[in-house]
Amino acid sequence: MSAPEAPPRVLTVAGSDSGGGAGVQADLKTMLALGVHGMSVITAVTAQNSLGVQGAWELPVEAVRAQYRSVVDDIGVQAVKTGMLSSAELVEAVAELISGTDAPAVVDPVGVSKHGDPLLAASALDSVRTKLLPVATVATPNLDEVAQLTGVRVRSADDLRRAAAAVLAFGPRWVLIKGGHLAGDAVDLLTDGAEELVLRAPRHDNRHTHGTGCTLASAIACGLARGRSVPEAVTAAKEYVTGAIAAGFALGAGIGPVDHGWALRRDTP
Repeated sequence: MSAPEAPPRVLTVAGSDSGGGAGVQADLKTMLALGVHGMSVITAVTAQNSLGVQGAWELPVEAVRAQYRSVVDDIGVQAVKTGMLSSAELVEAVAELISGTDAPAVVDPVGVSKHGDPLLAASALDSVRTKLLPVATVATPNLDEVAQLTGVRVRSADDLRRAAAAVLAFGPRWVLIKGGHLAGDAVDLLTDGAEELVLRAPRHDNRHTHGTGCTLASAIACGLARGRSVPEAVTAAKEYVTGAIAAGFALGAGIGPVDHGWALRRDTP
């Protein structure tokens, strides 16, 4: 009897979250839930829990490059997702690796944690703009990250198009502006400058939303790895993350995580 065929493979290049709610841990849980084989390149180790980030240690660039080459050269990938890249040196190395990989890339330009802890050195911002965003198939900034990268401050849904244009100017093929920090429904705008898709979801009264951005970007990468178009992948990812937010649970004394396995345990007692 022949071995089963391997599922699509997705590689996350991101930091470790010791609390398990965000970062590489969230990415791998999302990938398992969505039926792809998740692999990881760890860029930093954080001491992190529901209250915030107590410490962060960046890995050497050569360790990051070696992990990436090890996976891609032997196993191969159908999509790459990036998260926490804390220094200009790391950003530039990862951008170079992605540019040489024949697979779509989802770039989550992580600037600060859910608790407001900075995860990207100010000196790395220009490298994100000039090196990383140009190799992105989809960039997924939240409103704080849009302001960091472009100076555009989004105060209402009417500002989303202006924010998207400012990010697209740096070169990603598509941008998803996440409007989750605005009042009212959770409204996101996906555009490549020509095609446009507005995604709305009801806002859930749940403060346990740690890992939302990592989870959404990973879910998009899973869709792309399966051969979906960008609008199809983003629409499915939005549905998945909306369910995960609704099922988010308390953990520790602070902000709990979204539930990556919500769809898997929906029908279990």
